[in-house]
Amino acid sequence: MTKANIEALIKQFPLLAPLIDLKEVCWFNPNITSLAEGLPYVGLDEKDIQAASERLARFAPYLMKAFPETEASHGIIESSVVDVPKMKVRLDQQYDTPILGRLMLKKDSHLPISGSIKARGGIYEVLTHAEKLAFEAGLLCETDDYSKLFSNEFRQFFKQYSIAVGSTGNLGMSIGIMSAKLGFSVSVHMSSDAREWKKNKLRSHGVKVVEYQQDYGVAVEQGRKEAEQDPNCFFIDDENSQTLFLGYSVAGERLKQQFDDLGIVVDEQHPLFVYLPCGVGGGPGGVAFGLKVAFGDHVHCIFAEPTHSPCMLLGVHTGLHDEIAVQDLGIDNMTAADGLAVGRASGFVGRAMERLIDGFYTIDDARMYHHLGELSELEGINLEPSALAGMVGAVHVSNNHAYQSQMQFDEEKLRNATHLVWATGGGMVPEDEMAAYLKKSGR
Repeated sequence: MTKANIEALIKQFPLLAPLIDLKEVCWFNPNITSLAEGLPYVGLDEKDIQAASERLARFAPYLMKAFPETEASHGIIESSVVDVPKMKVRLDQQYDTPILGRLMLKKDSHLPISGSIKARGGIYEVLTHAEKLAFEAGLLCETDDYSKLFSNEFRQFFKQYSIAVGSTGNLGMSIGIMSAKLGFSVSVHMSSDAREWKKNKLRSHGVKVVEYQQDYGVAVEQGRKEAEQDPNCFFIDDENSQTLFLGYSVAGERLKQQFDDLGIVVDEQHPLFVYLPCGVGGGPGGVAFGLKVAFGDHVHCIFAEPTHSPCMLLGVHTGLHDEIAVQDLGIDNMTAADGLAVGRASGFVGRAMERLIDGFYTIDDARMYHHLGELSELEGINLEPSALAGMVGAVHVSNNHAYQSQMQFDEEKLRNATHLVWATGGGMVPEDEMAAYLKKSGR
């Protein structure tokens, strides 16, 4: 983009000026619409989510064998949802904003196998690919007991195929660990700012890690090129993959079940607000889609991004989606929230979901660290910095009276609301790394 184009864009969209200055901004979407109106743009529906759910159920016996930590959940990769009342009191005080309703945390940070939200989409995509290959070779059919995949025969079979992915960290972890367990040769292309411990963990599972000095976008491109040169190599594309997206979407129906079990009502009088950290957009986009299908118009999804990497806000706000990157505005895309360090948003997710996301805000690194320390101290829950991006979402909703009136939220509805912060990662962070995070938080 030329300098003149950027100047014209800033004139057209005044919100870009504080974005460029790395200020925290909050923007509620004036084009939000109903599920009925917004769903056709996604190109997927409830049947697709159902098919993904059934596929994961077929693989559950295999996962129990391959990863004994999933036995307790019968081979289903799922996380708990917990109240964080002390954190709510602290936020009320700090921001001088009474958060009406209930504040909860969805602990995708503690998902089995890879300890992040990416265990949903990444593992699902690998399983889908493995199933397809085994079906085509006549080694597997839907009615089989999938625990037979946990054998040398299948490991030898998958060994002839490889998988490549570009990642800032957590997606690579999920795909790498899962692919290696099945027997695939797998290479993860990572930006150099990805956490060292994540690279080491992958290497310990026999995964080839390829590092690049440049950012996530370059790592993805290189991964794609590698796959193009090898007909047996499958490239997993976080930006455009509908399969990944569907892996995430299953979270919606599962959360609905969890809420039913806890007696939490979600309807017009009891709205649900969900705050999702956003990188390229596949994870939060897929989860938001699943939530919308599960709860209809009573769930309100809000995306949170670092001030240095506001790619989805930029893409949706300007309507340019993946035709613009934060670097075009001179924003450096350098953030401690390494999982969210993405300069160009997924065009597929942006265009599919722009009418179904209520709002977007940015948060600076210092604030993420600050809340990381508080959550650890008050609730005894340790997360990585990016997982705290959603923590101030409820403050923005509580403060924004224009949004409340646009959506017809009166005081009574807000008193009945559930605010859910989606904790996206951190459950597998090594102790020394976590100690360093806590130190940075001032704790």
